[in-house]
Amino acid sequence: MEINLYFESIDPEFFRVDDNLPDKRIGDLIKCYTSEGGFPDLDEVDIAIFGVLEDRMSVDNKGCSTAPDAVRKQLYPLFKNGNHIKIADLGNIRQGHSIEDTYFAVASVTEQLIKNKIIPVIIGGGQDLTFAQYKGYNNLSQIINLLVIDPMFDLGNHEDNINSRSYLSKIILHQPNYLFNFTNLGYQSYYVDPEAIKLIQKLYFDAYRIGNIRNDMEEVEPIVRNCDMMSVDMSAIRFADAPGNNNATPNGFYGEEICRIFRYAGLSDKLTSIGIYEYNPELDIRGQTAKLIAQMIWYFIDGYYKRSKDYPFQETEDFLKFLVRIKDHVDEIVFYKSKQSERWWMEIPLEGNLKERYERHYMIPCSYRDYQVACENAIPERWWQFYQKLV
Repeated sequence: MEINLYFESIDPEFFRVDDNLPDKRIGDLIKCYTSEGGFPDLDEVDIAIFGVLEDRMSVDNKGCSTAPDAVRKQLYPLFKNGNHIKIADLGNIRQGHSIEDTYFAVASVTEQLIKNKIIPVIIGGGQDLTFAQYKGYNNLSQIINLLVIDPMFDLGNHEDNINSRSYLSKIILHQPNYLFNFTNLGYQSYYVDPEAIKLIQKLYFDAYRIGNIRNDMEEVEPIVRNCDMMSVDMSAIRFADAPGNNNATPNGFYGEEICRIFRYAGLSDKLTSIGIYEYNPELDIRGQTAKLIAQMIWYFIDGYYKRSKDYPFQETEDFLKFLVRIKDHVDEIVFYKSKQSERWWMEIPLEGNLKERYERHYMIPCSYRDYQVACENAIPERWWQFYQKLV
């Protein structure tokens, strides 16, 4: 498939800087789609950035379709961190005749990039584009974990037309269903119906209130490490740090916290796509939000090129194995610690076809705290949650 058919080129001005330092900025090294240079060759590309000029289904935030170019202006003058970044900018996906046309284009491009082991970084547009990002996994023959950073759940009503407040129910009900787990990171209780929280729990999905995770951001790392795709609503970041969103509120993640999360995402061997949605340049103050998104992407790139590639699909000498016996529990809980990165995993005991079917999910990223909980004769909540889902 020739994905270049979906894109329009970028203004080369975004890649010009004011100094004469050679090959020091991200914009100096990136392969970009310009009218002069044509569509970039994607051979040996690791990360592909593209924009989506679509905001028809964004609720109360019209104007977010202009986000991609505003972010580029802030991203490409940044100094690179490392010598061998292999990144392409594919340009912007045009707004389709219908919203379904846009979704089809985003899904098709996402699918082709992932098939070629290239991570798409999508700059939208409304967060309903998460549905299109998810559909990009439709033909990849794998079930996936979805992580959404959002102050609310965006479930809507399953009978509603899809928009940025109802896309999640469309994902959950979509057939064929290849969603293994959904995680909301950073919800704010006053924006979430208690019945919705009960539904999330009933489905054995995960939701982490921002007040709880802020107390220990290191516990966020295994949550992010477990996801295949990540979607970010910029309203999850407090107004003082990201004013470019009509739904921004006084509370939310701090800029430093969201950048830390993006570095965790870069470090994750499992993550294969990211979408950044609902940034509205028309409401931005001195480009503050665009600068933050640029820094988020910078941290993701930095993390990506420091990946350990130590996911323990099988026992090797690169891991320490710990067996913890829990009183009145039949199975021992098996922990693995990477000698290289010192990251931890827990294993869910599966046999035969189940182990083959859930090959990418029975090893659960965890933290040293989970190991300590098990050593105190208690089953870690993270382990129990996935055990109920798998067995």
